[in-house]
Amino acid sequence: MAAYGESGSGLLIIERILRDREGIWRQIGEERELGKLTRQMLYSSVVALACYGAVLGASHSVAMAALSAVKLPLLFLMTLAICLPTLYLFNLVFGARLQVKQALSLVMVTITVTSVLSLAFAPISLFFLITAFSYDFYKILNVGILALTAFVGLRFLTSGMRALNGHTAALAAARRAEKAREAAALAALSAPGQPVEGAAGEAVSPVSAVPAPAPAPAGNGLVATIVEAPSVPVAPMVPIGPDGRPYPMLPPAPRLVAPPQPQLAPGERPASMTLLNVWILLFGFVGTQLAWTLRPFLGSPDKPFEFFRKIEGNFYVDMVRAIGELFT
Repeated sequence: MAAYGESGSGLLIIERILRDREGIWRQIGEERELGKLTRQMLYSSVVALACYGAVLGASHSVAMAALSAVKLPLLFLMTLAICLPTLYLFNLVFGARLQVKQALSLVMVTITVTSVLSLAFAPISLFFLITAFSYDFYKILNVGILALTAFVGLRFLTSGMRALNGHTAALAAARRAEKAREAAALAALSAPGQPVEGAAGEAVSPVSAVPAPAPAPAGNGLVATIVEAPSVPVAPMVPIGPDGRPYPMLPPAPRLVAPPQPQLAPGERPASMTLLNVWILLFGFVGTQLAWTLRPFLGSPDKPFEFFRKIEGNFYVDMVRAIGELFT
């Protein structure tokens, strides 16, 4: 919507994303000021994730809160750096018109929505931290919050990719229509029946400008003239029945011919939604494994402060263990 324009900055960019998402998709499709838009979303995401990371680390100590405020934005940005080339190159291989800045902007919309919605859940997380703290429950609660907000953010990614595909299809149709108009104009210029200048400068028809062939003389000095025989219509063959009456002739059934599908050039093909869904799974697996590598974010109260822990087990086994201990 024009009311919001393209001048949102900082945390206010999330309001434009949520209220004017069609304008965001149109701006990404037209590649207008994508650098400025990406910087605004980056600033918004880093601030929101840092605040939410501080809430996570507050379950252990002030030092852990400060460390988690740095780790959580780093987690999302590192996951983006690892997975973005895959999204761009695979779309490039399949001929989709997806520029690097467009892919980066689409993924940054996802991260911005995820981070700001996570920050919106921070008061709920703080409430359970203060009133009924249990390390396993607190860990499961925050993992659930991040999973829910990531799901909403990825919905924005798929919606944006569909909108970008529609924009690409519209551009391709406009280019084909322009080429058709140019071809029609060229055919009109070179079509038969256009006036041709004669010897004296007058305009004559191209048919009359071509002289008729002279009659060929016959062997006895007479002029042989070729006369075309009049065409005689041939009656169609009608099958006759045993009683001597012709069978009724039914008109042939019309043939339904599907219109030819236009061949899209490599730069006009839409991005594959199946490939995008596969990339989303890859993004999730890389993100969870990277989070397990960068842990702790919360910090168990009965363990000393540490920057990183030894890599052992995996994220999914630890979550199953935490859920089991919660109900025992």
